[in-house]
Amino acid sequence: MSDDHTRVQEFFTARAADWDRKFPDDGPAHAAAVAELGLRPGDRVLDAGCGTGRALTPLRAAVGASGVVLGADLTPAMLQEAVRAGRERDGWLLLADVAALPLRTGSLDAVFAAGLIAHLPDPAGNLRELARVVRPGGSLALFHPLGRAALAARQGRRITPDDLRAEPNLRPLLAGSGWRLTSYVDEDARFLALAVRED
Repeated sequence: MSDDHTRVQEFFTARAADWDRKFPDDGPAHAAAVAELGLRPGDRVLDAGCGTGRALTPLRAAVGASGVVLGADLTPAMLQEAVRAGRERDGWLLLADVAALPLRTGSLDAVFAAGLIAHLPDPAGNLRELARVVRPGGSLALFHPLGRAALAARQGRRITPDDLRAEPNLRPLLAGSGWRLTSYVDEDARFLALAVRED
């Protein structure tokens, strides 16, 4: 495992047990973001970097009993918290790295990724891997329950021009990774970038 992966695992392992208690009000924001993906009954969707699985329930509601919901995370402690919360009933949990997903090419209709992009060691390569597993025309949602400015303020830092989530940086990053940005919202109460998998 690379140093980057080890750092990400250590960061989330230390926070897993308190994660849901620390952010108790994020559920409706996750559900609203999932609704923007435009999922249909029977669709196959991945929650990439699913953490404690808070998006799995709205994802399951969107795709119905005939759909497939997968939650992949690099940190075993986060997946354990998802199980403790009973969220494995809504989706299959995979201990997996978004850099090398154990999924067939083009096997998914959509990917939902909450808070993921800031933790990617190779953003372009990792977004290419997400594109690989999604069919042409499929969707990607990059989400955070706080916008860039609100998140920076919470963390006691300033937004810098090299912030990956800034639209002028994100649009070409996605374009070079097999995605086309179709919608971009960055307000205090949420960040949501929607993209479509190019042919």
